[in-house]
Amino acid sequence: MGEEKLGFAGATAIGLGGMIGGGVFSVLGVVATIAGAASWAAFTAASLVSMCAAYSYLKLNDVGDVRGGSVSLIEEFVGNSTLAGMVGWTLLFGYIGAIAMYAFAFGSFTEKLVGMQTLAGLPFRPIASVLGVAIFVGLNVLGARATGTSEEILVALKLVILFGISAWGLWYGAGQGQLSFGFDRIASTSFATAVAVSFVSFQGWQLLMYDQENIENAKSTLPKAVFVSIVGAIVIDSMVAILVTSLVETSVISQRPEVAVAVAVEPFLGQIGFTFVAIAAIFSTGSAINGTLFSAANFAKGMLADDLLPDQFGDSDADGAPTTTVLVLGVAAAAFTAYGSLEAITSFGSLAFLAVFGAMSYLALRERENDEIFSPIPALGVLGTVAFFPLVLLHLWTSQREVFYAVVLITVAVVGVELLYFERDHIADGVRTVENRL
Repeated sequence: MGEEKLGFAGATAIGLGGMIGGGVFSVLGVVATIAGAASWAAFTAASLVSMCAAYSYLKLNDVGDVRGGSVSLIEEFVGNSTLAGMVGWTLLFGYIGAIAMYAFAFGSFTEKLVGMQTLAGLPFRPIASVLGVAIFVGLNVLGARATGTSEEILVALKLVILFGISAWGLWYGAGQGQLSFGFDRIASTSFATAVAVSFVSFQGWQLLMYDQENIENAKSTLPKAVFVSIVGAIVIDSMVAILVTSLVETSVISQRPEVAVAVAVEPFLGQIGFTFVAIAAIFSTGSAINGTLFSAANFAKGMLADDLLPDQFGDSDADGAPTTTVLVLGVAAAAFTAYGSLEAITSFGSLAFLAVFGAMSYLALRERENDEIFSPIPALGVLGTVAFFPLVLLHLWTSQREVFYAVVLITVAVVGVELLYFERDHIADGVRTVENRL
């Protein structure tokens, strides 16, 4: 692994890459189906709650004795390693789901761009998705600097394309009198549900908390990178959401949610516009896979050092992210994206991050007597996540019953694995006690 560190541009690119890839190209179609023209406001509201969680993470880092993410902070402020480990495992599964979500969109846009539906008799989308994960697994194995540089290039390219096309599309829509902002839907239950569902797209910044050893001057660089990436995501997501929901009927979006952005540009840019957006989507979701895989592997390395993951998962003494860890995460995400549905992947990710971000906001709120913490901000983070969590479940129960069952099944499986691992000694003692009695 490389020894050079990420600067402000590289760190910001890691956070921004995941958030734009998740918002514009992975979740937008689902959110637009629920909130319609108010989708831009749903993204903005979700980002504000995410920003409250970011504030909580950063302030806990400042007032604590260690610098790190959820696991380190829970261990320090709560003193419960089992709880910290279970939160860490939940986040890892959430990151695997996020990578799978990005890879799903990566494969969908690749399929549309090349015009292939099958390859060697097999569906092309899953093949393209798995290949996308494989490419960035290889790239991450090269080292931290290679990944940081690639992120800067990928993010710069997609920002130029997205901002240019969005500005052009909004100008076109205004000239046609088609722009709609959906203010009348903001007070509705569907709007609140859309905010909750879109939350998974604003977790990219949090991965930077686990990259602090790879960030140059992390104490000063990290807060700037986190908040700049969130604000950048708000601007781009809002512009694209207004464009898509103004120029494309909701019924059309619901039929092709994974390529809604590309469909939106066809009225004023034709096939060329569709092609440009598809290319931007591949860059965007590719950078999201890249950044999330890179940071999740570093997060797992910290858990290995604390004996919260099996030694077979990687080497905690590795220079940078352990190669074995990167490979395991990549294989798991590839399997998920090949066989899972976009709705199930997205919903599971949102629930995982809502739970953890809410817990960290609550942790910061508990430390409100510290002068460095302005308590209304983490309080808003707690309130938002507590309100959004049941809304995701309600949405799935009422409109996607099969997905609801899939998400519940995944959640039960994840919690079951966590309990088996962290309570394995107690379980073994119980088994021996029963055997002795027999």
